[in-house]
Amino acid sequence: MRKSTLTLLLGCALASPAMADVTPLDGFFYGSMPAPTGWEWQSPDSLGYNKEQPHAWFFSFGDVESARKVLPEHSAYWQSLNGQWDFHWAPNPEERPKDFFRTDFNTNGWDKIQVPSCWNVVGVQKDGTYKYGLPIYSNQRVIMQHNVRVDDWKGGVMREPRKDWLTYNHRNEVGSYRRTFTVPAEWKGRQVMINFDGVDSFFYLYINGKYVGFSKNSRNLAQFDITPYLVNGENVVAVEVYRNSDASFLESQDMFRLPGIIRSVSLTAKPLMQVRDLVATPDYDASFTNATLRINAEVINLTKKAVKGYTLSYSLFENELYSDNNKAVEGVGASLTIDQLQPGVQQCFSLQLNAGNKVKPWSAEKPYRYTLVGQLKDKKGKVVETFSTIVGFREIEIKQTAAQDDEFGLAGRYYYLNGKPIKMKGVNRHENSPELGHAITREQMKNEVMLMKRGNINHVRNSHYPCDPYWYYLCDKYGIYLEDEANIESHEYYYGEASLSHVEKFRNAHVARNMEMVHAHVNHPSVCLWSLGNEAGPGKNFVAAYEAIKAFDTSRPVQYERNNDIVDIGSNQYPSIAWVQGAVKGTYNMKYPYHISEYAHSMGNAVGNLVDYWEAMESTNHFIGGAIWDWVDQAIINYDSKTGQAYWGYGGDFGDKPNDGMFCMNGVMRPDLSPKAQYYEVKKVYQNVGVKLLDAKTGKVEIMNKNYFADLTDYSIVWSLWKDGVCIQQNQPVQGPRMIHQARAKHTYTLPYDFSKLDPQGEYFAKVQFIQNEQTPWAEKGYVQMEEQLLVKEATGLPTVAEGQQGTLQQKKDGKYQVVSGKDFTAKFDTETGSLSSLEYAGLTIIPEGHGPRLDAFRAPTDNDNWCYGSWLKNGLHNLQHRVIASSQATNAKTGVIQLAFTVESQAPYGASDRYSNTDRNKDAMYNPQDNTSHPFGPDDFKFTTNQVWTIYPDGSIELQSAITSNKPSADLGRLGYTMELPKAFENLYYYGRGPVNNYNDRKTGSFVELYQQTVGKDEIMLPKPQAMGNREEVRWCALTTPAGRGAAFIADGLMSASALPWSQMELTRAAHPYQLPTSQYVHLDLDAKVTGLGGNSCGQGGPLTPDRCKAEPTNFGFIIRPINIGRAMPSVLNNKTRVLPASDKPISFNRDKVGALTLTPGAAGQTIQYTVSGNKKVQTYKGTIDLRGGGTVTAWYKHNPALKFSITYNKIESVPLEVIYASSVESGEGDASHLVDGDLGSIWHTMYSVTLAKYPHWVDFDAGTVKNMKGFIYTARQDGPNGRVKDYEIFVSQDGKTWGAAIMKGSLKNTAEAQKILFSTPVKARYIRFQALNEQNGNDYASGAEFGLIAE
Repeated sequence: MRKSTLTLLLGCALASPAMADVTPLDGFFYGSMPAPTGWEWQSPDSLGYNKEQPHAWFFSFGDVESARKVLPEHSAYWQSLNGQWDFHWAPNPEERPKDFFRTDFNTNGWDKIQVPSCWNVVGVQKDGTYKYGLPIYSNQRVIMQHNVRVDDWKGGVMREPRKDWLTYNHRNEVGSYRRTFTVPAEWKGRQVMINFDGVDSFFYLYINGKYVGFSKNSRNLAQFDITPYLVNGENVVAVEVYRNSDASFLESQDMFRLPGIIRSVSLTAKPLMQVRDLVATPDYDASFTNATLRINAEVINLTKKAVKGYTLSYSLFENELYSDNNKAVEGVGASLTIDQLQPGVQQCFSLQLNAGNKVKPWSAEKPYRYTLVGQLKDKKGKVVETFSTIVGFREIEIKQTAAQDDEFGLAGRYYYLNGKPIKMKGVNRHENSPELGHAITREQMKNEVMLMKRGNINHVRNSHYPCDPYWYYLCDKYGIYLEDEANIESHEYYYGEASLSHVEKFRNAHVARNMEMVHAHVNHPSVCLWSLGNEAGPGKNFVAAYEAIKAFDTSRPVQYERNNDIVDIGSNQYPSIAWVQGAVKGTYNMKYPYHISEYAHSMGNAVGNLVDYWEAMESTNHFIGGAIWDWVDQAIINYDSKTGQAYWGYGGDFGDKPNDGMFCMNGVMRPDLSPKAQYYEVKKVYQNVGVKLLDAKTGKVEIMNKNYFADLTDYSIVWSLWKDGVCIQQNQPVQGPRMIHQARAKHTYTLPYDFSKLDPQGEYFAKVQFIQNEQTPWAEKGYVQMEEQLLVKEATGLPTVAEGQQGTLQQKKDGKYQVVSGKDFTAKFDTETGSLSSLEYAGLTIIPEGHGPRLDAFRAPTDNDNWCYGSWLKNGLHNLQHRVIASSQATNAKTGVIQLAFTVESQAPYGASDRYSNTDRNKDAMYNPQDNTSHPFGPDDFKFTTNQVWTIYPDGSIELQSAITSNKPSADLGRLGYTMELPKAFENLYYYGRGPVNNYNDRKTGSFVELYQQTVGKDEIMLPKPQAMGNREEVRWCALTTPAGRGAAFIADGLMSASALPWSQMELTRAAHPYQLPTSQYVHLDLDAKVTGLGGNSCGQGGPLTPDRCKAEPTNFGFIIRPINIGRAMPSVLNNKTRVLPASDKPISFNRDKVGALTLTPGAAGQTIQYTVSGNKKVQTYKGTIDLRGGGTVTAWYKHNPALKFSITYNKIESVPLEVIYASSVESGEGDASHLVDGDLGSIWHTMYSVTLAKYPHWVDFDAGTVKNMKGFIYTARQDGPNGRVKDYEIFVSQDGKTWGAAIMKGSLKNTAEAQKILFSTPVKARYIRFQALNEQNGNDYASGAEFGLIAE
């Protein structure tokens, strides 16, 4: 290791001298007890009895050829014990068969169970019953009785919990396993081990009726020497597994808690003189040209005699890329002589293998692997043992870098792999299968790696435990950067005094769980970071674990997100985008380099603003990258007890308590590893090329290779040209440099289209794609690995819908309806609601009676909508009722066009509240909002007022133009537009917009603008919990047709969001699972001016960024409905009908602000507005705002079209309250920032704490309604305790709520519940004020407050 790596703190413990003692881990005990005491599973400092000390994952083989294959199944000295075992399940320890281990015990009547497996999952029956307890999903809590207090763990795991918890009756389930095996005769004279790769959570082991030992730690190897217990012929192994133990306090990971023998069981045999452990550490010289391999072999003599003159020799084999085929590296080898080794002694022997420039470096981009084969020979040259391990030549450093040496010109402390400051573009990964639980197969693991490689994911955080050994083999082979994490997560006790990280009794476990991981995986090149654990407190036990790691391995840095001070790099979880945008500059007072261990919480329909994170992280080298939470939805297949329907079950579906509902469904992938929509966004954002259009007219583009090692020779770079969503030129080669496109290089290329020949009325996009030249393990030849879409030219000169119109219209009144008809169409308008009530084209019903377009602002809540869903219900968005408050009409005698104008008030009769919670969800609980019928809405409650104009043309085209306003323009909406229903026969959806998967304004980078054809509902990605889905952004037009090709097109005035589904938003809301959705009779079509993005508020990140939120602010929106009949023609013929512009006047927009100033805005520039106020017959020309604070009725019209009038009445404004417009962090629901201005000292603002802690600073932005002379503020801390009381603060002001400038005041608050009045040194005029908290009185990361008031004139 070069001197530049000294920043990793400690030296290598096994360096020269060549022989060194091996220090055993504390908590491992050895002896020959005849039976266990029964207290082992409630003794935290006792970790194992007769359990072998940890060592690297490597195996003995019969010869070199076998050893070159590395995997244990190629060894003659490995035998699998997987398969059918006899099994007995007991709900409590006292009901277990206590003498089941006896060789004469009769297991007749016992069940058979597959090993590995999770007994809760095996026991799920198709009739909805459960044979072996229940799968339990818990995020934070352990499933036994516990309280958050110091030394609570001393109460053990058998305490009586709540009666509705599973563990009340099933206090501690016990699984008893038995099977027989025979040891091969060839193993005679060897040491025989039994190996358990994973048992959850505690087990006793018996061989042939004799007690061998016990083990805790469910995710690391438990190995026992069973040689003394074996007999000739058939042997009996008996394993007694306990669901809960003191280990469970450390294994409270956010996952289904599933006991059993969850990983492989095997036998291995080694000679008595053996290499017990093997550590191979690669290194490079300063130029990264010449490589070395430091090899430390721990040799033990289990014979009864001293041995002399043994030799250790090593040879190196080069593996083909992505293959296990290998060949010898000529001239590379090393050997040493063991002069003498006494019986019973183990010593470490070290040497250096010089590989020079004959080896290729390992990286995730090009994972070149080598197989190191070692042989132990006796003094006569006879081979005693042959063994092997995979190595990859890569060196990791953290070093201070000067600005002139940095790509971005910034000085900093950076992470380097083989001399390059790589980016880790990752996901967190739990091991989960809906069919098998945690007992996943090798086939699934490989499939996961292939999906990651297809999706440009190069990094995985093994959360929150070491993975199955085969996982590391795959990641070495195919190239994945791993953060390997110890099996520790004790967040049930949070992070203060009660944390187990402070408890001396748990010190052994903290150290051992880390060291068992490090020893096992030290040779894997894919492991690039160690993690001490997750969400488990900051205490001294982790200091001890860190020190133990650094005494053994200095080749990788260590991170721990709960205490950055004690490790090598900084990390946190779920930072806001604003925080990351600041932190990447390297100026924050924190430890760099930085790795975000969890971000972009992928719960349900999610991963909004991912591109914003990465635009920040790719702008400097201060951040290594991050890992999305998480890779795959954790679900278990369950069955409806009434219908037998199988479905993906989550927390509460099994009758399990405690549970945390849907919080386990956070994957980029669905439970079966089929992609969610966010997978495609991840693929696009994570791709390692950048393409920028430099000049559209000449086709000049800049291509950057974002790789750090690999050039782009594996790909063909091609381009295609698209007109109005249809490809007209495909797979054309780019023109430019013929040189290899080196890593981190930028080159200019040309897309050789002729701009001058492009149709002026056409919209053109170019697509640049990087396609695989050859088949790879994860993708076929021609697979599009990376791509970008570039806008070449916008459409200009399109005709209006009014042009070329012929024919006449008839109009008649039919009760409350205005009926307009023409050749082959009839449209009926409801004069009470202002809606197009029904529409028929050529005898075909397009819109059934009463199902026409009506204003809507609600969407089925996504899991990330928890920041605003409550306000949607409170404001009644799910139940808007519409009534016309003014109307008029006009007929153009020249064109025959009829216009109907309505002013429509849309308001719910009352609000509602959300009854659903993820905490201890009942499986029968529905997601129905609870209507607040006792509080009917009045005139000051939330409502929309919309001026809308329907224009009917002779050919049946109908144009709607609307100007939408509300009385609370800052209110957050799910969407804003129109919803309608078409008969279900309209199953064919065509649209020209972003696709093909659903996308949102903060998750659309991976969705390109094209013309798409889909089947309504069937081509959507259904989520395990139905929610808002199906949205498409930047839609120019969409069309719905029957199978015969007849239907209607809906053409946006500009761009719109669109969705067509078989279910309404409320039907999606109410269903817990897809199979519970009703059979719909309609296609529900939503056409929207804007749809709120997804953000990431289900955990930490916060809601969508402000530009991506839909507000109840003044909005103009319009679309055209036209008849279509394409028969069986190609969808592109729809462009002939849809490439038109609107022609109607857009209605006047009325907008009264909080202080009563009314603004009238024309739909088009240059139009003159005239108006009257409150019955005054004097007609005025609008020139500026109208003072309407005292209320009144305003009637307005365009001077050129006085027949269409719009009229709205306003109440008097009594006061102007301070309003919260943004908060950097909130605990959704109880901690909403609006509580700071609600006048209630009992309600509080609180930053997020329930899952992870958001870091300071925290801030809240307020709107005073108008510019005021601000003199100071009044802050009142929460009244129910001191937690979160702000200490130091800053005050900022703004005129527009966007630009804030420098702080106008800094100060400190007292630690008191009393209101504190703070005056500025000088008053300042502004409309917006920001209160920014810098820290908390007691040093906690969170902030809170009861009230905030402004002192102003």
